Amino acid sequence: MNRPKSALTLLWLGLSAVAGFAQPVFAKDTVLNLYSARHYQTDEALYSNFTKQTGIRINRIEAGDEALLERLRNEGKNSPADVVLLVDAARLWKAQIEGLFQPLDSALLKNRIPEHLRARDDGKGSEWFAISTRARAIVYNKEKIDPSLVRNYEDLARPELKGKVCTRSGMHPYMLSLIGAMSEHLGQAAAEHWAKGVVANFARSPRGGDTDQIKAVASGECAVALTNTYYLARLMRSKKPQDQQIVAKVGVVMPNQSSWGTHVNVSGGGIAHAAPHREAAVTFLEYLASDQAQIYLADGNNEWPVVASAKINNPALESLGQFKADRLPISAIGRSQMEAAKIIDRVRWR
Repeated sequence: MNRPKSALTLLWLGLSAVAGFAQPVFAKDTVLNLYSARHYQTDEALYSNFTKQTGIRINRIEAGDEALLERLRNEGKNSPADVVLLVDAARLWKAQIEGLFQPLDSALLKNRIPEHLRARDDGKGSEWFAISTRARAIVYNKEKIDPSLVRNYEDLARPELKGKVCTRSGMHPYMLSLIGAMSEHLGQAAAEHWAKGVVANFARSPRGGDTDQIKAVASGECAVALTNTYYLARLMRSKKPQDQQIVAKVGVVMPNQSSWGTHVNVSGGGIAHAAPHREAAVTFLEYLASDQAQIYLADGNNEWPVVASAKINNPALESLGQFKADRLPISAIGRSQMEAAKIIDRVRWR
């Protein structure tokens, strides 16, 4: 049960909504147990800065999303987890419907994070917030494809692209989220027809991660592929000659600029259902919505902030230009996962 907020707490919330984040004066907990699927070394500065500002020490368990969810299920009410961070809308939705998060009801987070990038299930008493975004872009081989052929996700099913499309497995959460979004926008029947057309255009059976898709496009194994933008940005920022050669051979399209916008996925989290250090958990999540933390996320892992006032200085992201992002509620993408999985099975996107 949430305790009533004191006048001092309410004052801090009001000031923090303006300044982004202020060192809390009410957090009594000095330890935070963090379960994180964010296995990025660049997050180290994010965590150490939080401890420096608050005095709250972070105990971290890092593992894959599914491993963390299974651990939370097994631990049940005895779980020591305070905050859980996951890296895809599909996994966050799964945690939400299983009641693995608890309500947060933070005025600061609601003021700073757009409504379509947060989700609450009153029936399960479960709530989570996005902390960063990444876009699902189309990359193409500059020598093999006219970019006008791939302006939209729907174009990946065009007959002109037969034998030219590479993707990772359709059952990967990144693909499930995109196909779920397509189902929301087009309707289930039209989304399945589109997915069937994409499968018919495969240059090879789906395999590998997003970086593998970019490399396959650069090598000419395929002419066009899908990737999350932060994988491309990593190659763009790399000083390795082989990575620079890959980047030089590929172009990038942010799809659907004349319709609903480019599909956006998220990294996000919430307070664990049995959090023993709730005040520290609230403090940490509100810290992640500060301008300072948002800039860490953008620079460290090439993700876009969810907070409008956070101004990034990331040449790779800036080179992708301004684009229209899909504002489909992230909760709707989560709800579409089951139907997306059925579509994947029926069209054999394996």
